[in-house]
Amino acid sequence: MSLTDHDFAGLKLTEWTSCGGCAAKWGASLLTDLVRDMPAGVDPSLLVGLAPFDDAAIYQVAPDVALVSTTDFFPPLVDHPADFGAIAAANACSDVFAMGGRVVIAVNVAAFPEHFPREAIVAIFDAAAAVVAEAGGTIAGGHTIRNPEPIFGLAVQGVVHPDRVFRKGGALPGDVLVLSKPIGTALVLAGGSPPEQATAIAGMRRLNRAASEELQALGGAVHAVTDVTGYGLAGHGWEMAERSGVQVAIDTEGIVAYPGAREAAERGVRTGGDPRNREYVAAHVRSSASDAGEALCMDPQTSGGLLAAVDPAVVASLSPSWWRVGEVLGGPAALVLR
Repeated sequence: MSLTDHDFAGLKLTEWTSCGGCAAKWGASLLTDLVRDMPAGVDPSLLVGLAPFDDAAIYQVAPDVALVSTTDFFPPLVDHPADFGAIAAANACSDVFAMGGRVVIAVNVAAFPEHFPREAIVAIFDAAAAVVAEAGGTIAGGHTIRNPEPIFGLAVQGVVHPDRVFRKGGALPGDVLVLSKPIGTALVLAGGSPPEQATAIAGMRRLNRAASEELQALGGAVHAVTDVTGYGLAGHGWEMAERSGVQVAIDTEGIVAYPGAREAAERGVRTGGDPRNREYVAAHVRSSASDAGEALCMDPQTSGGLLAAVDPAVVASLSPSWWRVGEVLGGPAALVLR
């Protein structure tokens, strides 16, 4: 039995930390203010940087090649080391796929307590390496420090053609909004049954590579793309609306959620990221949705799907993993939950 398959009886990673996954991110309002105060890049080869920020940085290195650079790491949100490593890797690679790129290389970013079980660290690294290989890349090194709580993630580099970069901005009135994974990871991990949690974990381990390649094949019919992570469907939907100068309308009753997520929301289960995400969109949202529908939109996702604004004519050509989130409307930038 490999360490990846080991059951690690008695070891629960979530007992080593106070919060986990993308819910550990700073609130979007605080982070936006911080980024706004940072100096903008002046290098003309920096195609996407902080002004405005996107899912990853894009730096042109040749007429037909640009580097995609991103990093993502967080404390454990699941108990098994292999699940943690795989989810962290899939989540980090997702930013490259959200920009329309392909993964090339990654390095580990790790911090563990000195008395953390060595075999658990090996299992985390092994699972992450397997996911990066599935993404098309290679783990080429990393850096590990001591820390009271375990933290793991990766810095990932990819490549993309400079003329075929996906961005958050560009959605057009009349576009259909589609998403490649269900919603509700934090709600399920906080309030779901063990089988429901296992389904959500399997979804978080799944790469967005195939989804990105589907969108790339659609060419100019894809107008805007982002991945849905810590700021939830509402927060990332608002970013698309703001960058595009449109209204993003989400049909909350039609949300495809992981098993147990909507039920948890209806019972009143909420996670720590929920109020921060509500604060982020409060000044921009118009909602007629139910409490549970709003909670699904505010739920922080880890290794969530790709959210895309696409021409209605191509929706039928997408694979069954995609589902219709809502639509793009004209008018001043806003988030509409209905």
